[in-house]
Amino acid sequence: MSTIAESARIHPMAVVEDGAVIGEGVKIGPFCHVGPHVVLHANVELLSHVVVTGRTVIGKGTRIFPMAVVGGDPQSVHHGGEETTLTVGANCTIREGVTMNTGTADFGGQTIVGDNNLFLANSHVAHDCRVGNHVIMSNNVMLAGHVVIEDRVILGGGSAVHQFTRVGRQAFVGGLSAVSYDVIPYGMLNGNPGLLSGLNVVGMTRAGVDRAVIHRVRRAYKSIFEGTGSVRENAAAIREEYADCEQAVHILDFIAADSDRALSSPTRGQKG
Repeated sequence: MSTIAESARIHPMAVVEDGAVIGEGVKIGPFCHVGPHVVLHANVELLSHVVVTGRTVIGKGTRIFPMAVVGGDPQSVHHGGEETTLTVGANCTIREGVTMNTGTADFGGQTIVGDNNLFLANSHVAHDCRVGNHVIMSNNVMLAGHVVIEDRVILGGGSAVHQFTRVGRQAFVGGLSAVSYDVIPYGMLNGNPGLLSGLNVVGMTRAGVDRAVIHRVRRAYKSIFEGTGSVRENAAAIREEYADCEQAVHILDFIAADSDRALSSPTRGQKG
């Protein structure tokens, strides 16, 4: 049997399968389908024609718009029907036609989406992705499998992120960009192939980062990408100098971390 809170409102033309857990204040509109292993926490709203399936948990206050399919099987030839999961955090907005898939068994079986995110129409979160908090994915953004999107990233419309790629916190990816390599925190990437074009100064300013700090991070960026050594060598060389600058340390730690992808730069992938 389903567990349905008394205050939940379920339209008579919606289908809630036995086993689903429906929290306080949940609203489920007409023609929605909620699967038997789904948990909808308090005040979730499914407007209409929404499918929530698989072993999926939706955090409190999240709103899901028509034609979204959340918790579908991973689109992977390696998926053998294992019981993998999708977790979506609180207060997200998931607009029309968005798709989010569960994980794959070979990589831990979890797709995880954080809180306060905005997914615009027809954007896609593939299997085993990790999406942070306060992220904006504009219309038709595509995340391939195993992508990591850190907090406060903005992805412009139609951009596509290659599998296993990381996009660092508060980075900005321009519309229609191809993200083939890791993007540093606070980075600005545009084009196809995507090239790093400096720092997301507007985003940093809006987040309250002091102007003097922004100038200092710019100097660090220049040392990293215009120095005489490799990017990793240059980053290691300035670590002590910038140890007291939080934003610069975010960049340096990101560069030093292990990754399946190379780093985006102002020149990597540029056609000759």
